Amino acid sequence: MKPLSYVCARTVAEAAAFHGGRPEARYLGGGTNLIDLMRMGVERPDILVDITRLPFDRIEERTDGSVRVGATARNSDLATHPAVLDRYPVLSQALLSGASGQLRNMATTAGNLLQRTRCGYFRDLSRPCNKRVPGSGCAALDGVNRDHAVFGHSPHCVATHPSDLAVALTSLDALVELVGPAGVRTVPVTEFYRLPQDRPEQDTVMRPGELITNVLLPPVPTGADSRYRKARDRASDTYMLASVAAMVHVEHGVVKHIAVALGGLAHRPWRARRTEAALLGTKPTTETVEQAVEEELTTAVPLRHNAYKVELARAMAREVLGSLTVGHRKP
Repeated sequence: MKPLSYVCARTVAEAAAFHGGRPEARYLGGGTNLIDLMRMGVERPDILVDITRLPFDRIEERTDGSVRVGATARNSDLATHPAVLDRYPVLSQALLSGASGQLRNMATTAGNLLQRTRCGYFRDLSRPCNKRVPGSGCAALDGVNRDHAVFGHSPHCVATHPSDLAVALTSLDALVELVGPAGVRTVPVTEFYRLPQDRPEQDTVMRPGELITNVLLPPVPTGADSRYRKARDRASDTYMLASVAAMVHVEHGVVKHIAVALGGLAHRPWRARRTEAALLGTKPTTETVEQAVEEELTTAVPLRHNAYKVELARAMAREVLGSLTVGHRKP
């Protein structure tokens, strides 16, 4: 058994000092993902820095219409917050589809965003995985890759990101606030996650020792609506095969704003920029929505066992975008 230290930080400065930017230090929030990986032997930290007593558990509405969500705010509180239900239904829907009630009561905002992949080869210590052991190889490339990426993968990794919350936040153009040894910075969630390239062990652009403090939800355009839809093998399985999150503002029949994110298809939530460009400023019809979805999906590169994901995403994206555009009934 590897020796493990546990400390409870009372301030951000104390948390940073305990962590020290060391590769084997981990911040601990709800622990719903980290503790599982520790049991498997995938994660082997030498110190856990408990941050649950830091003052980041609030959900605050701001005067400009934005909402600031603390890093340690529980998923259950975020999913049922009145401002989220009213202005950001895509966020509530994503969280409620992502885990059981018991897990939502424990899981935190930051922890949800920092989940590791559910790739079976990543979790199997007997198989090579560049994400777990850099340079060891990717067993999924020639293995069973039914659940893996169709966008943005590389010869070094074909894993997907598991967070439903991250997909919804990508459609909202949310911002991630970080604090670390170099100070405070804010990163758009669309730039927060990395594609695997030749460094798949790096899930995000976070620097050593950095800590997520808040997530900022921008104001929603008046009259905009949003929706999240997810496909999985069975209702009892919380992890996505594919998902679609969209925020759309239609005024007088014209698309004034649109943001679409696809989940379960890449190493990060996949922003469907081609689909957005095809629909923005148009008066959508069923046919133009279908064509816009195709603009994005024709760039997919399926693996041996997961071509079905493209058809699954196609059907869900058409349905979600159709309901928010062609089926739009708001004035």
